[in-house]
Amino acid sequence: MTAASGTGIPAATAAERALLADTVARFAREQIAPHVTAWDAAGEFPRRLYRQAAELGLLGLGYPEAYGGTPASHALRISLWVPLCRYGASGGVLASLLSHNIGLPPVLALGSEAVRREVIPPVLAGEQIAALAVTEPGGGSDVAALATRARRDGDDYVIDGEKVFITSGMRADWITAAVRTGDGTGGISLLLVPGDSAGLHRTRLDKMGWLCSDTAHLRFDGVRVPARYVLGEEGAGFKAIMGNFNGERFGIACAALGFAQACYDEALAWARERRTFGSALTGHQAIRHKLVDMQQRIRATEAWLEQLAARADAGDTGADWVGEVCVLKNHATQAMAFCADAGVQILGGMGFMRGTVCERLYREVKVLTIGGGTEEIMKDLAARQWRL
Repeated sequence: MTAASGTGIPAATAAERALLADTVARFAREQIAPHVTAWDAAGEFPRRLYRQAAELGLLGLGYPEAYGGTPASHALRISLWVPLCRYGASGGVLASLLSHNIGLPPVLALGSEAVRREVIPPVLAGEQIAALAVTEPGGGSDVAALATRARRDGDDYVIDGEKVFITSGMRADWITAAVRTGDGTGGISLLLVPGDSAGLHRTRLDKMGWLCSDTAHLRFDGVRVPARYVLGEEGAGFKAIMGNFNGERFGIACAALGFAQACYDEALAWARERRTFGSALTGHQAIRHKLVDMQQRIRATEAWLEQLAARADAGDTGADWVGEVCVLKNHATQAMAFCADAGVQILGGMGFMRGTVCERLYREVKVLTIGGGTEEIMKDLAARQWRL
């Protein structure tokens, strides 16, 4: 691989992207898709899946080789996220299996070298799990309003407060937590909290979708964290969180594209097999038009995603790019919602049954329109980035 212009990150060839996509698709088909319905019923998936993904290098994609990863361009990451979602077709598995992609970047960017070497390698090896804890019961998307406090006490920080809707919150061995150490946005810091810390209480949340992904309410009651686990300087948290969101939103757009394709795949297969009034469903213009409408949104999303990846890999990640990522997240999740709805309609009664891809993704799409920033926040942020 050659270096992508402007980033120093290796650029992937078309052949390398195709090879990765094929590897991911095979993993998703064999290790995820056959088990998703049972995992949803159980409310969890086995931890061995982390190791299996790590053995293929999937968890380490986008991280430095020094910590067990493989540097990757934005374009190459598309070849991971999209087929994983298309052929695994479970937001619950995706969310927890890749929760380190929102929990580890602040560690990599701001943590000391000793902390990086302690935390990152075992997570990328699938031996430990990392999570990000920002959202609070009273804060939602308003990060500046977070209330969880951390005070310095000798060689430790002592944390008191709550976090909610935390993906991998029940299982996480490491929690990157946003805390308040001062006033205003300049008083927000990031602390890495070991999962076995005394005073850390976890409660599992029940959800409409993502049934096999653990989502937790966390309570910090005088949790003591060694000062060496502060990420960067005190007050550096807000900027880091905002930057971290951009990567998350790009990933959500990739996921939404893959899930939209999964709905289309199931709907098309059903429409070709199901016969009504003497012909396959595809023989009816109304059904063909629904399938074309799905493809219209899928192809537009794919083209936009590739264009933004190319810009990022060329080093263009300024305000205009950030604004586009926000709007792309909205566009991609709306495309997924359309395809899930159309898929359920094409499947008819079967589309209302548990165990079909379209039914599961119909329930799961809503969280993608909220996570990483709601549609409304995305529009407002884009407007600010574009100075409208």
